[in-house]
Amino acid sequence: MEKRVLVLNMDHSPIAVVSAQKAIVLTLLEKANVLTTYDLLEIRTVSRSFSYPAVIRLNEYKSIPYRGVLLNRLNVFRRDNGECQYCGSKKQLTIDHVTPKSKGGKSSWTNLVTACNRCNVSKGDKTPEQAGMLLRIRPFKPSLSYFLAEYAERQASEWLPFLHVKVVES
Repeated sequence: MEKRVLVLNMDHSPIAVVSAQKAIVLTLLEKANVLTTYDLLEIRTVSRSFSYPAVIRLNEYKSIPYRGVLLNRLNVFRRDNGECQYCGSKKQLTIDHVTPKSKGGKSSWTNLVTACNRCNVSKGDKTPEQAGMLLRIRPFKPSLSYFLAEYAERQASEWLPFLHVKVVES
């Protein structure tokens, strides 16, 4: 499996994840500098050998419009670690509106949680308080750094010093 490379803007904010080839091209064109590499990995050509970049920083600031993290089913599941936010089950997962739509609840990061089918049906058209159910973690809007840190913990620990620490609100 090919390792990915984290791209930081000149101000050290994460802006992209690219292939190693793209990262090496950016460094050879002097558009970016390598900040850290993957240990024991290298990329070889016929005539040269390169350390395998893990994190690069652009040499010029690029104004990137803030896009945020897309609110969708997969990202809600990722934020909630694929667990029901009422009982912790990892089976038959659905999306639940904390404040039901019928009571004015919106489809937003702070009103959607992962719930198993059993808890979702049990809660029904009530708020968690009315149903006597407690949320394990209060829903929050994740940042790009949050998801990058999640990936880094599993695949690229070299990125962690360059990302904001994940904070889970309770």
